[in-house]
Amino acid sequence: MTGLPRWDRCAVMGVVNVTPDSFSDGGRWFDPESAVKRGLDLVAEGADLIDVGGESTRPGATRVDEAEELRRVVPVVRELVDRGALVSVDTTRASVAERAIEAGARLVNDVSGGRADPAMVPLVAERAVPFVVMHWRGRSLDMNERAVYADVVGEVIAELRESVEGAVGGGIAPERLVVDPGLGFAKRAEQDLTLLAALGRLRAELPFPLLVAASRKRFLGRVLAGPDGTPPPARERDAATAAVSALAAAAGAWAVRVHEARASADAVRVARAIEEANSRAVDGGEGAA
Repeated sequence: MTGLPRWDRCAVMGVVNVTPDSFSDGGRWFDPESAVKRGLDLVAEGADLIDVGGESTRPGATRVDEAEELRRVVPVVRELVDRGALVSVDTTRASVAERAIEAGARLVNDVSGGRADPAMVPLVAERAVPFVVMHWRGRSLDMNERAVYADVVGEVIAELRESVEGAVGGGIAPERLVVDPGLGFAKRAEQDLTLLAALGRLRAELPFPLLVAASRKRFLGRVLAGPDGTPPPARERDAATAAVSALAAAAGAWAVRVHEARASADAVRVARAIEEANSRAVDGGEGAA
């Protein structure tokens, strides 16, 4: 039985993609030794927990088979846990989640919110581990075709609420749930920005810890595009990612999920310091620096 990890500020979840086709790093951490080193480097740079995934969820990605996902993920999870890291597993397969939990993973991060595999919710309920429920409308292969909304904020909240109700109805304790609006998943750039602008409403209408996963995503590339409309490569979007981390922390997010930890770790700490300064000012206790 594992409770949801909490800190006195927004946490930083570092990403380790044990895949050859990630949009963000192009397979740099594909072999287990490199993946473990990457996870430990992220911890050293300020990440509070490490999210290990063995299947790309970039738009248009095709699935890997179960055996290959297990081969990629389980040894990395086990070694990172043995080296003292707090680890989550990024998977939509209950079998992979189960093996990762057995290897020491403390949290399951399912981009489908339990919808892809009917065995996932019962497994998480039985193992009593925290569970991230992301907004999801279908597989990566055709997700872009599903980015049709009359009211993106209202519809994401309603659809996330359905997933949460399914998780709770399946036996997962509400206090172990985290919600994620699914930036970039069946969303266009303007829809992602609208959701970020509405984090306060998301927290008010879905009163669960909130995970914000904006790191290096396409909408940031669109925001940063040059005069000719060409977005910078994914690895040149980390400063913009840190800006979102600061905004998410200020909005009360439980954690931000990022590919580079140091700048976001600094950003969430500054956001927390400003929150504390504001509390002192409201209480009438501000003083000279």
